[in-house]
Amino acid sequence: MAPDHETTQRTILSDGPRPSGSRSACVVVIQGEGLGRRADIDAQPVVVGRSREADLHIPHRSVSRLHCRIWREGDEYRVCDLDATNPTRLNDQPIHEATLTDGDHLTLGECILKFISHASVEAHYHEEIYQLATHDALTDLYNRRHFIEAVEREIARAMRHQRPLAMCIIDVDLFKPINDRYGHISGDNVLRQIAGILRRHVRNDDAAARIGGEEFAVLLPECDGDAAFGFAERLRQAVAEAVFKPGGDEQSITVSIGIAALTPSRDTCSRMMAAADAALYRAKSEGRNRVCIQY
Repeated sequence: MAPDHETTQRTILSDGPRPSGSRSACVVVIQGEGLGRRADIDAQPVVVGRSREADLHIPHRSVSRLHCRIWREGDEYRVCDLDATNPTRLNDQPIHEATLTDGDHLTLGECILKFISHASVEAHYHEEIYQLATHDALTDLYNRRHFIEAVEREIARAMRHQRPLAMCIIDVDLFKPINDRYGHISGDNVLRQIAGILRRHVRNDDAAARIGGEEFAVLLPECDGDAAFGFAERLRQAVAEAVFKPGGDEQSITVSIGIAALTPSRDTCSRMMAAADAALYRAKSEGRNRVCIQY
């Protein structure tokens, strides 16, 4: 894998791989495990807890599996305790249910969350920090760390509800010669173009990420191996048909893709990634510009 050379720095907020709607209120972890993590509160309630299925996952023993729920009710935001072992505290007072106002602190065990209203100027700052912490600066896709967190959460949900889940790992074929011949600025432009193609092919519920120098990944909830293979073939063909002009020279660039589906023996992020990597290795060794699946 080639080194990750990023030639630009983020200065404005980007939508990333998913379309964004109007600004919503949010809670941000400001102390304890999961520092900096954020959950937006919009149409759907947000459950905070230690469980990987929680919308805001805080993996600390002092936090109950499902600790509290936060939701929007008209123009107000509400919070209720979910019978947590360490009762939810609002501004240091234990509560069962209460209304939230901008700047309120929620204490869950040894962790503290801050509630930020959708109308708060401070929300701009936290949105930018969240964007920088979770997205790749070059492509605006999710970064590796955030992708792994999403995989672990979706694996827990898929296993609990017996739903299919698949992962694709995508690697740009012969990318090093492009960097060597045309320079890293041209190479970065190629990666941005591929990221744009990838973004156009994923659904809103999919998680698309740049996980290495010229390596991307997509998590496909509600997709089995066959559906994932169809997605990967369409993506591979779209890249192969695109026109790339590194250094001004028109040329064809391709990708190889490895796929792994969730199975009882492939029930962790590391195992799924290892299986998808093995499939990717086969795609490379069999001639590149192809899709392989690890059964």
